[in-house]
Amino acid sequence: MDQNELLDPFNRLLADACTPAVVRAIEGGGSPAVLWDALETSGFLDALAPESAGGVGLSLGAVAPLLMALGHFAVPLPVAETMVARALLGDAGIEHPQGPIVLATFVSRAAIPMARTAGHALVQYGQELVLTKLADVPMQDTGVHHSLAAVISWPATPAGRVFAAGDTDLLALGAVLRATAIAGAADRLLAMTIAHANERVQFGKPIGRQQAIQQQLAVMAEHVVATRMAAEIGCAGGLRGDVMAAATAKRMASAAAATVADIAHAVHGAIGISEELDVQLHTRRLREWRLADGGERYWAERLGYARLAAAGMSSLDFVRTRIATTESDA
Repeated sequence: MDQNELLDPFNRLLADACTPAVVRAIEGGGSPAVLWDALETSGFLDALAPESAGGVGLSLGAVAPLLMALGHFAVPLPVAETMVARALLGDAGIEHPQGPIVLATFVSRAAIPMARTAGHALVQYGQELVLTKLADVPMQDTGVHHSLAAVISWPATPAGRVFAAGDTDLLALGAVLRATAIAGAADRLLAMTIAHANERVQFGKPIGRQQAIQQQLAVMAEHVVATRMAAEIGCAGGLRGDVMAAATAKRMASAAAATVADIAHAVHGAIGISEELDVQLHTRRLREWRLADGGERYWAERLGYARLAAAGMSSLDFVRTRIATTESDA
């Protein structure tokens, strides 16, 4: 299937159903039911689920453009996480619950994005995955204005459907999903920032004609392209969560997130931090996703330890081997 055949209808769906006004309403405490019903009816939520479970059975690499589109439109629901959870549940022969599902690991104490809009969580406890209801666990707000993320205190003995994790690494999978979301949101911010630079006139000419602004936009564009490439590498690692692919994707995306957000606000000037402007819908998410499922330092350390463990291999061969392995798994 051509990627545009998959992406174009998804973009039209989100453009109609997930406008900035809808995003603001849900972040303000409104019901996400209408948006979720639209996504459920579209069938995209089952794109990764195996055909035996009623899905389409696409690879994570094939749906990467859809995952980036979720960041582009600042979707205030855990859509990508639900798609992955349905795939893992379907592989295990378990019927998925209705409603949004988030992914989490027992060891993580970081805030889980979109947890406030989810009904269930798929949690990794060592070698087991547990599908549990979020109503049964205590959640704590992050303190960030209009954030839908929450810090969850997981019980030592979880309640819910338990099944073997096998070779699934939920933290790595979550990191890849954050990287794709960052790539989508960063791309949207770049377009918004360029448009503002061409429209905002100061001293008789658009600020985009000033060399200092052009240099900032060039740096921003470099990060956007690099993040998209890194996210694609992460998705090519597959649905079980390839740690090296995830580390490559999340280290790059998390490092770029702060720079992209900073430049977007700098070019927009004081208006950039106003609630009325859509810029903040994306920059808040960039900073939230940067830390979720491990920041750039965490994943850089994972990459570094893996490199040191391959002492007999040159750095170039290490990169080639990991990239070749990732591509063959796609």
